[in-house]
Amino acid sequence: MTKVKVGLVQMSCSAHKQSNLDKATQKIREAAGKGAQIVCLQELFASLYFCDVEDYENFKLAEPIPGPSSEALGKLAAELGVVIIASLFEKRAQGLYHNTTAVLDADGSYLGKYRKMHIPDDPSYYEKFYFTPGDLGYKIFKTKFANIGVLICWDQWYPEAARITSLMGAEILFYPTAIGWSTSQDDATNAEQYNAWQTIQRSHAVANGVHVVSVNRVGIEQNGAMKFWGGSFVANPFGSVLFQASHENEEVQVTELDLSNTERYRTHWPFMRDRRIDSYGQITQRYIDQESL
Repeated sequence: MTKVKVGLVQMSCSAHKQSNLDKATQKIREAAGKGAQIVCLQELFASLYFCDVEDYENFKLAEPIPGPSSEALGKLAAELGVVIIASLFEKRAQGLYHNTTAVLDADGSYLGKYRKMHIPDDPSYYEKFYFTPGDLGYKIFKTKFANIGVLICWDQWYPEAARITSLMGAEILFYPTAIGWSTSQDDATNAEQYNAWQTIQRSHAVANGVHVVSVNRVGIEQNGAMKFWGGSFVANPFGSVLFQASHENEEVQVTELDLSNTERYRTHWPFMRDRRIDSYGQITQRYIDQESL
């Protein structure tokens, strides 16, 4: 298919897992009603963003994948005939957890999962306490409507992740996300942070000649200390923003992408052709100093 309609579900969350799943289900139905063929949910949509504290009780939120949530969403995908990208807290084994996204095809089949590779540890984002770094590598999923790549939040800042996933044949890069502003920050800082976040992802679209779809949450969490900034967006292979959500509201947006644009952009600006793969060996080093020369 050369054209595909993608649905973005930007929503706020509560402390009640089933309520969040019910809300996501309703919004997936809304997106499908607007013609969406692939629907992406935000990062860890089934709960509040719990990584603001290091609390062992939060491990009880995790579940296996496949498991109850992915199975429920698989049934929904089959009913609606849509692909669903669902970010969940995965319990792999006792004491072993991942930040993971499951992909359900339009017939309800489970295509597989991607485990978040880059795990942050910052104030209010203590993810290393909860998540083991992904060990499945970068992946693409051959869905009914498109070959898609899925990366997760902190992965957004790494051009290597976007490049490798694109080289594997991804036609669209999806980024389920949970990122926000401290409510104590000033507006100038907020704007600067959002602009950096969007710019780095738009650059992935340009460098790789693919569409990028980034889906973030909204709402005040962490006892009023964090405002998740929404701002979900879609960029075309030249980095132009085709849609951008508000910073305040829950939104369900459907945007049509013309995947044939990848061919046009990659031939007119042939970055893929001109890559000097013979010169990139040092990229695997932590830092290029005298000790590594």
